[in-house]
Amino acid sequence: MKTDIEIAHEAELLPIAKVAEKLGIGADELDQYGRYKAKIPQECLDRFAGEKDGKLILVTAINPTPAGEGKTTISIGLGDAFSRLGKKVCLALREPSLGPCFGIKGGAAGGGYAQIVPMEDLNLHFTGDFHAITSANNLLAAMIDNHLHFGNALGIDPTRVVWKRCMDMNDRALRNITVGLGGHKNGPVREDHFVITAASEIMAIFCMAKDMEDLRERLSRIVVAYNYQGEPVTAGQLNAVGAMLALLKDAINPNLMQTMEHTPVLVHGGPFANIAHGCNSIRATKAALKMADYVITEAGFGADLGAEKFMDIKCRAAGLTPSAVVLVASVQALRYNGGVPKADIKRPNVEALKKGICNLEKHIENLQKFGVPVVVTLNSFVTDTKEEEDVIEAFCREHDCAFAKSTVWANGGAGGTDLAQKVLETIEAKPSQYHPLYALDQPLEAKIGTVAKEIYGADGVEYTAAAKKSLKTLEDQGFGGLPICVAKTQYSLSDDQHRLGRPTGFNITVRDAYVSAGAGFVVVLTGEIMQMPGLPRVPAAEKIDVDSDGMITGLF
Repeated sequence: MKTDIEIAHEAELLPIAKVAEKLGIGADELDQYGRYKAKIPQECLDRFAGEKDGKLILVTAINPTPAGEGKTTISIGLGDAFSRLGKKVCLALREPSLGPCFGIKGGAAGGGYAQIVPMEDLNLHFTGDFHAITSANNLLAAMIDNHLHFGNALGIDPTRVVWKRCMDMNDRALRNITVGLGGHKNGPVREDHFVITAASEIMAIFCMAKDMEDLRERLSRIVVAYNYQGEPVTAGQLNAVGAMLALLKDAINPNLMQTMEHTPVLVHGGPFANIAHGCNSIRATKAALKMADYVITEAGFGADLGAEKFMDIKCRAAGLTPSAVVLVASVQALRYNGGVPKADIKRPNVEALKKGICNLEKHIENLQKFGVPVVVTLNSFVTDTKEEEDVIEAFCREHDCAFAKSTVWANGGAGGTDLAQKVLETIEAKPSQYHPLYALDQPLEAKIGTVAKEIYGADGVEYTAAAKKSLKTLEDQGFGGLPICVAKTQYSLSDDQHRLGRPTGFNITVRDAYVSAGAGFVVVLTGEIMQMPGLPRVPAAEKIDVDSDGMITGLF
């Protein structure tokens, strides 16, 4: 069987200007990055400002296995299926992080015959957006330490610098470090930390900003530290904003690529949903809605993470109303949630599937709480059995959900036309009644409690002393009216990755909280979640190589 990258290398690509024509964009309006990718500048976006918005379709998933379950593959195949049905469609997806590419999960270009191409361009350096975000983040970090070194006019307490450096790679050795060693000339000695770029506030701001002026204002609001009086110190006070904007001025424009079937894709921004808000940029989503009749977007990991944040953070901030949600499940993920070890999830096991299907049930219930109609799709694998598929289809009928089997990995858009038809029928039959889960004027603890009980199914929330203090401080400083962004394991509805299925009788443990004032939300850290992942025992990086012709192999 061919690998994803082998399939991608066989694709016949159109020049990106030809793909742009499908959205009504002229070649002279693009900033091209080679033959097959381009950025869409602001002047072009402005031309579409008066157009009517298309329908927005969110793709999310049940809790995955550690290898992921093909949510991006389904998103891409669904877009190609809409194209096959003669619909004017555009995908709006997230950019991949290098961390998973060289780690365990892989990239974010889809798979099989439902991929964005060139897949290696997308998964590796792409148009440099991640590098620009990393540079802007670390420029700010350097300016903080420089300010401390040259007199500390703002009275920053070195023990309360909260801004972290970042890098787009899994590297557990950088989670906790000491900087400034080697004498006075190297700056003040203090404890520091790294997060992966996808978890940085610059990434979140990048995805939430509506335009350059909004980006400027958000960057200026970043809380980088606290002074000796306990007052927040911002990036604006450090005079760092102009230089950060200079690094981000090109990156903020959405990127255009194509699927293997030449469907247009806007790929922009890439926060993780387990440690950030997990959605592509507002700019790209809103641009796609102006350019197409149907826009397919996705939110990261399980619906308890990405979809909740999509509904409660992104849609609220951007004024978006999703018309439908596609909930991706797989037989092997349900076996996994039924207690089958990862090594055995490809073996048929009807009883385990019946035990694990409660995970699907909870995600259906959760999505329905937002007032948006749900379509469940089964991402098919060759190891699935008809008996298992029939169990899932019958279960969906019992829970008032349309159901469609998807074979887009093997068959491209042709394997998603049934799903596309079900989505179109659902949009017609069930108008969206979208609403957020909680009100912004609730106290922070009330918002956390609502998400924990309604979405995760927890009995309650336990707070460490540090978390209690942090939440009180944030409310005293005027941040209590912001939405919350919960950092939690993606493998379980609970904050313990080993509690699979639909856990009951548990509490969520909040260990700390901090404000991402520029992004516009409060980050809540639960369980043992890390903002800088580590590589697995045998990382994917060990299999990646370049042959004598310059062809990348082993990317997956």
